[in-house]
Amino acid sequence: MERPGAGEIHSNECEHVSKKEKMSEEFEADTMDRLVDLPFATIDIKDDCRITDEPQINLERSKENEQSKSDQIKKNKKQKDYQPNYFLSIPITKKEITRGIKILQNAIIQQDQRLAKAMVGDGSFHITLLVMQLFNEDEVNMGIDALLELKPFIEEILQGKHLILPFQGIGNFGNQVGFVKLAEGDHINPLLEIAEIAKRTFQEKGILAGESRGFKPHLTFMKLSKAPWLRKNGVKKIDPELYEKFISHRFGEETLYRIDLCSMLKKKQSNGYYHCESSIMIGEKNGGEPDDAELVRLSKRLVENAVLKAVQQYLDETQNKNKPGEGSSVKTEEADRNGNDSENNRK
Repeated sequence: MERPGAGEIHSNECEHVSKKEKMSEEFEADTMDRLVDLPFATIDIKDDCRITDEPQINLERSKENEQSKSDQIKKNKKQKDYQPNYFLSIPITKKEITRGIKILQNAIIQQDQRLAKAMVGDGSFHITLLVMQLFNEDEVNMGIDALLELKPFIEEILQGKHLILPFQGIGNFGNQVGFVKLAEGDHINPLLEIAEIAKRTFQEKGILAGESRGFKPHLTFMKLSKAPWLRKNGVKKIDPELYEKFISHRFGEETLYRIDLCSMLKKKQSNGYYHCESSIMIGEKNGGEPDDAELVRLSKRLVENAVLKAVQQYLDETQNKNKPGEGSSVKTEEADRNGNDSENNRK
C-alpha cells in the first residue's frame, strides 16, 4: 500500500473532513434559521450584544443602554405593526346636514344603483379628529384618561366660545372616498389646534396615534372600500359627474359639542353610530333637544347610577347588620321592654 506523500490526504480522511464541513455548514444554517424567527432578527447582533474591541468600563451604563435599546426595539416593532383601530370622533348630527347628505346619496344612487352599498349610514356621520391603536383594555383605559385630560386644553383654545363647523361642497380622496368639505374660515385654526393637542396628549401616554399625512377635516359620505365587489363589477372609481350638482352646495353648520373615543371594529350602536368607549362634552350644544346617541348615553348613565346606588345601599345595610355588639344591643332593648311590661302587669 502506498503512503500518501507530503501534502496529500488519504481519500477516507478527505471524505471524513468533507462530512465534518457539511455538518458544520448545516448546523450554522439551522442556527441562523432559528435566529431569524426571534424578535431581534433584524437587529445587528454585534451592536446589541455590545461586542466591541474596547473593554467594558461602566457596567451600570451598559445595562441602561441595553434597556434603552430594548425599549426602542419594542417601540419600532409597534410602529411597524401600526394599524389604527380606535379614533376620536366629532359626531355630526344636525338634521339639516344629515338630510342634505341623504339627498346627495340618493341622487348618486339613482345614477348608479351599484353604489348604494358604498354609502355611509346617516347615523355614522362624523369628522375624524385622530386615529390610534389600542392593543388591550389597559390601553383603552389609557385612551379614556387621555380624552378626559384633553377637555381643559380644548376649553382653553376656545376661550368659552362655540366652535361652529360649516359644511359646503364635495371633495374626494383619489376618487375612492367621497366627502363633504369643511368650508374655509376662522374655525379652521382652532380645529387644527385641537387636533394637534389631541395627538400630543395621546402620544405622551405612550399611545400610537396620528397619521403620516396632515390632518384634513372632512365628512365622509361614501367610500368604495365598503363594497370590495364593486371593483370586480367594473366600478374602480367615483365619477365626479355623479355629484357635480352638489359641488358648491351648502349643507349647514354643526357646533362642536362632543368628542367621542370610538372603536372601528366593535359592533355599532342601534342608531348606526360607532361603539363609544367614552366622551367629553364641549360647552353646550345649540339646537334644543339632544340627539339619539346622546339620549342613549344619558339613559345608560342613569341606569348605571341607579344600579350603583342600590348596590351601595345593600352593602351599607349588610355592614350595619354585621357590626359587632349591634345584635346584642337589640336583644338588651327587647329584654328591657319585656321587663317593663311585666312590672306594669303586676301593678
